[in-house]
Amino acid sequence: MSRQPSDPDDSAVGDKAAGAGREAGNAAPDGSRRTKRLVTGAAIGIGSAAIVAALLYAKKRQSDR
Repeated sequence: MSRQPSDPDDSAVGDKAAGAGREAGNAAPDGSRRTKRLVTGAAIGIGSAAIVAALLYAKKRQSDR
């Protein structure tokens, strides 16, 4: 289980400087980044399964001939 995020007592929540360390093009929120990684992982998994299925099918088809 992941731990809960914590903020220092002197930090301003919602401050404009919160994303100051990020580049202008990479200012995606953490939730968006997590979703993108999840979708990418699912796509890689589905693609890998498709390749394995194709190889098994091709091997089976050669021995049937």
